[in-house]
Amino acid sequence: MPVSWRRRAELGALIALCFFLPLYEAPKGIAWLFYVVIWLANRTHERNFGGRWDGWDTLIAAWLVSGFVVAPFAALHGNEWRAPLDIVRYGAVLWMVKRTRFDEREIRMVLGSLLASTLVGLAMGYERIWTGKAEALSLNSVGHVNHSAIYLAIILGICVAWLFTGERWVLAGAISALILVSVVVTESRGAVGVALATVLFLAAAYWRRSRIPILIALGVAVAFGLIAAMGGVEVLEKHEALVKAHNPLSFRQEVWHFALAAWQQHPWFGVGMDNFAQVVDPSRRALYPHGHNLYLNALAERGIIGALPLFAVLIAWALALWRRFPAAAAPALDWVLWGGAATALFVSAAVGVVNTTLHHEHGLLAVLLLGLWLARSHRR
Repeated sequence: MPVSWRRRAELGALIALCFFLPLYEAPKGIAWLFYVVIWLANRTHERNFGGRWDGWDTLIAAWLVSGFVVAPFAALHGNEWRAPLDIVRYGAVLWMVKRTRFDEREIRMVLGSLLASTLVGLAMGYERIWTGKAEALSLNSVGHVNHSAIYLAIILGICVAWLFTGERWVLAGAISALILVSVVVTESRGAVGVALATVLFLAAAYWRRSRIPILIALGVAVAFGLIAAMGGVEVLEKHEALVKAHNPLSFRQEVWHFALAAWQQHPWFGVGMDNFAQVVDPSRRALYPHGHNLYLNALAERGIIGALPLFAVLIAWALALWRRFPAAAAPALDWVLWGGAATALFVSAAVGVVNTTLHHEHGLLAVLLLGLWLARSHRR
């Protein structure tokens, strides 16, 4: 059956959102709005919002409203009503993508848009370094180098999952290598470590499909070790310098202390989303706008009531990946989508120990990959 113009408009808006996600703020916001409006209009016209309500819908709904539930009870005042809109932005995309029946061609177009925009963003980032406009590699609309590194680490998972399927392996390998090197160039220690672990993790997951991925992963680990031994990895030099300065966590233990103290004082509803800087010593607020830890930051800002939906989503995400592990003979696209969703969780949860993940651009990227995989796995 031919694709209607309504469907093409909806898919075009989603692809535009994916493309502009790491690049430009205004086009990204416009694409998001168009996608929401067109999706709702299409589902209203069809009188079909994607099937019966399920447990994931309940979890997503609880997550969407959690920030607003705790906002009236926030101990401090400032951004507690505006900040929850970030959850709405990526939570709405998760819900809509999960309830959309994509065909294989549409999924490949969405994933291709994500990869293309990352390559364009990297070209822009390297150009800024080359011309002296920037000292660190970052994606234009993602911002801070640590957040850009998180975004790149998630994208790396898609590329490695694609490489391990064996489809167009030369192209997939070249893009994977470029993105892995770019993560290392960011010098974000948490992201670099998790990116390397992601390659090994996905290789182990692909064991039932093929033994080749584990050989590739071991080769990457050996190559990185040899380069590091020759002193060619600046991120390791950065770590050694911090260790010598008796500051291996780069003052994170101090900000974690602030987060724990804030949570202990306001355990149930927290200080309000995006109000974390107010609990920090005024002289350090510019350095600590958030808790540099996904879990402590959520507890400090949202309290137990507001953080529970987030933690429930993470647990459900992990359980779903475990229970719906693809069969060895499953189509390559199933493995790519599972690998993307698994990497999004792995990076968000692991880097979340030393940085605040699952927000803004890398948060939207993570839930988008989760939504694509849920939509596909539910159909099967």
